[in-house]
Amino acid sequence: MRLVIIFGPQAVGKMTVGEELAKRTGLKLFHNHMTIELVSNFFSYGTPQGKRLVGMFRQEIFEEVSKSDLPGLIFTYVWAFNEPGDWEYIEWLSGLFESRGANVYYVELEAGIEKRLERNKSSHRLKMKPTKRNVEFSEQDLLSSMDKYRLNSNAGEICKENYIRIDNAELSPQETAERIMAAFSWVKEV
Repeated sequence: MRLVIIFGPQAVGKMTVGEELAKRTGLKLFHNHMTIELVSNFFSYGTPQGKRLVGMFRQEIFEEVSKSDLPGLIFTYVWAFNEPGDWEYIEWLSGLFESRGANVYYVELEAGIEKRLERNKSSHRLKMKPTKRNVEFSEQDLLSSMDKYRLNSNAGEICKENYIRIDNAELSPQETAERIMAAFSWVKEV
């Protein structure tokens, strides 16, 4: 089993790259907005209730997938490197899958702010993530998070064996998925 964690700042392309990687590997995609969108029908993600429910649903899904006979999971995440809790979360998630024999792969995506602002308005993103449809709010959130959080790692900060960092600003999701496949020597399974 494989767990692939695709991380990077908002609108860098995690979900679309995850979709392409899922097509090539047979792994299931669990993009972070799947739970956010479900819960947002009842509570905003920023509320204590929203965060608790999102965390609970994710944990249950991770537990069941890690025990299953699925070939693995692709999970997307906005990792704030200046937040110790985010480091702990990634360690917990990785440890859960590794304790059950899975290999964990870390894929960091980066792109400049102009490209991310452009992608923030893409029709596919807005279709898949209803909470992003207020583009003005979403754009402001994207910009303000840059002041509060460090959303890409520093050079040498991630010391994992199965780690790759890709600047995908000028790459299609397909090209990015191919680079991931090549970096980890995966062959197309489906």
